[in-house]
Amino acid sequence: MRIRFIRSLLLAGAMLFLSTAAFAQVGVSVAIAPPELPVYEQPMCPGDGYIWTPGYWAWDGDYYWVPGTWVMAPEVGFLWTPGYWGWGGNGFLFNEGYWGMSVGFYGGIDYGFGYFGNGYEGGRWENGHFFYNTAVNRVDANSFHNVYNTRVNENVNRVSYNGGNGGIDAHATSEEEAAARGRHTGPVAEQTQHAYSARNNPQQRFSANHGAPPLAATPRANLASHPKELPPIERATSNTGNAKLDQKYQKQQGKLIAQQNQDRQKLQKQQDKEHQQLSRQKADPVRTQQVEQRHQQQTQQLQQRHTQQRQQMQARQQPAGGGGSRGGGRR
Repeated sequence: MRIRFIRSLLLAGAMLFLSTAAFAQVGVSVAIAPPELPVYEQPMCPGDGYIWTPGYWAWDGDYYWVPGTWVMAPEVGFLWTPGYWGWGGNGFLFNEGYWGMSVGFYGGIDYGFGYFGNGYEGGRWENGHFFYNTAVNRVDANSFHNVYNTRVNENVNRVSYNGGNGGIDAHATSEEEAAARGRHTGPVAEQTQHAYSARNNPQQRFSANHGAPPLAATPRANLASHPKELPPIERATSNTGNAKLDQKYQKQQGKLIAQQNQDRQKLQKQQDKEHQQLSRQKADPVRTQQVEQRHQQQTQQLQQRHTQQRQQMQARQQPAGGGGSRGGGRR
């Protein structure tokens, strides 16, 4: 099916994970339109509660493909609204995706696998459990009992951006605009790391694969095993209209980032010490693998904790009663 083009990210080194207090346009304006969405096969769902997040083209001086992958929803009832590229008048801008209680506007882009341009037809939440539509998702029916089969007509379109010359002509509905204003949160740590790994893989870049990325989709997000493999911690912007409040937020954020970098260094030092011990002991492959699995678990727990800390700080910065405005129309 297809997948998506995403994220015109400036952050020359980072991936915008929980990025801003308002999940709106982020990044720099890109003059070149995103490539067509590649055709690929969806991997089998790895387990109950995982939700498909479509792949996309990201930007870092060149478009590169972030593989589609299965991600565990951060909360029961949450669904993923994919990000999308939109024409901003002078170039293409990326609109960040987010998790929320309903699916918002994603440019009318047909990402496939349930994301056919409007809403999500790949599954639904019922009584605290996610039910999968096997008509559009690869799910092992012998292992999953929470399944149903509803056929959906799809007008296949591989265009990966909204508006501009040749882009999708779609506008947000009132329901989609409401979803953007409702309670929601940005990509989880696994998505951030997954995108960062794609950015650092030369073969995922359009200049190398010419629109046919070698790794188009994965069963699970590509996670870091050690703190040194994590994406840099990016500063989030704050523009509340209150200069004193914004200045206070930046100061608090600076302290938090410094502490989180210290946490990373401490864990990396501990893991390096264990690597040295394994080398001196000439540990067998089984023992080495066990240690590496533990290191990955430690690293992911650290990243998740840090992500939660930054999200909580950003939530406190948001104006009361709002999740921020997120563009809902044609860009």
